Amino acid sequence: MDFHGIDLNLLVAFDALMGELNVTRAAVQVGVSQPAMSAALSRLRKLLGDPLFLRGADGLRPTPRARDLAGPIAHALREIEATLVSKPEFLPESASLTFSLGMSEYPAFVLLPSLLQSLEQEAPGITITVHAFSDRDHAVDLLDAGTIDAAIGVPPTRSDGRIKTRPILRDEFVTIIARRHSSARRAMSMKAYLALSHVLASPEGDRHGLVDQVLAQQGKKRRLALTLPHMFAVPGVVARTSMAATVMKRVALSSPASRNLVLFPPPVALPEIVFDLIWHRRSDHHPAQIWMREYIAQQAASL
Repeated sequence: MDFHGIDLNLLVAFDALMGELNVTRAAVQVGVSQPAMSAALSRLRKLLGDPLFLRGADGLRPTPRARDLAGPIAHALREIEATLVSKPEFLPESASLTFSLGMSEYPAFVLLPSLLQSLEQEAPGITITVHAFSDRDHAVDLLDAGTIDAAIGVPPTRSDGRIKTRPILRDEFVTIIARRHSSARRAMSMKAYLALSHVLASPEGDRHGLVDQVLAQQGKKRRLALTLPHMFAVPGVVARTSMAATVMKRVALSSPASRNLVLFPPPVALPEIVFDLIWHRRSDHHPAQIWMREYIAQQAASL
C-alpha cells in the first residue's frame, strides 16, 4: 500500500459512511457535497482494493473488509480529535438546549416523570422533546435521520455497528386479576390461568404475545378476550372485569387501579424484559449527549 496516498479526509469520509450507511447523510455530516463524498468513496475503494460498501434495499451495506476497518479507524480519528481539538466543558446547570428522545410507552410512563423532575432542579435550561415509536427498528430510522438524539426501548434487531446500546431498565412479568375475583384468594395454577379470559397488550396489533408463544411450546393455549395497543390501559380494564393479564410489574404497580389488583407469578417461565438506551455512533463523543445519556442511565438505576 502507498501510504502517501492516504488523505486523512478519506478516513473521515469512511467513518461517516460507516456511521450513516448513506452517501447523502455522510456528506452532510462531514460538510461536503454528495459528489465529493462519492468521489472520496471511489478513492477509498481504489486505495484499499475493496468495494467497502455495496448497495442494498435499505441503503449501503459494509463489506467484511469495511467492518474490520471501522473500529480501528474510528478509534484513530477520536484519538486525533482528542489531541488536536480542545472541547469546552459541558455545564448542565447553565446549558440551554433541547434533547430529542425517542420513547416507547413503557419508559415514557416509568422513567420520564422522575427524569424531568430531576432535570428541573439540576439543569433547568434543558428541555426535552419526546418522539413516540412502537416498532423497535423505527428507533433506528429516527436516529439515522437525526430526528432524535437517543431512544429508550427494547433493543433493535438491526444496527450494523453504527447504533450503540446500553441496558438501563429491567422488569419482570406478573399476572394480574381483580382483587374481588374468586381466583384472587388462591395461588394461580396453570389450570386456573387457562380457565380465565385474558387481555393482551400489543403495540403492533398482534394477537399472539410472548406468553402465547411459551404456552404454545407446551401445547397449551389461553383465550384472548381483548387485544389493545396500550399496555398501561390494561390494569384498569382488569380491575373492573373478570379478565386477567400478564404484564410487566411496574405497569401494574404504577396504575391508579393497583390497589384493586392482585399480582401473581405467571404459571409459565417468562424472561426478564430489558430496555436499552440507544444512540447513534455519530454522537458518541458529543459532551452534552454523553452527559445526557449518563444522566438518563442514573435516573433509570434509581427506580
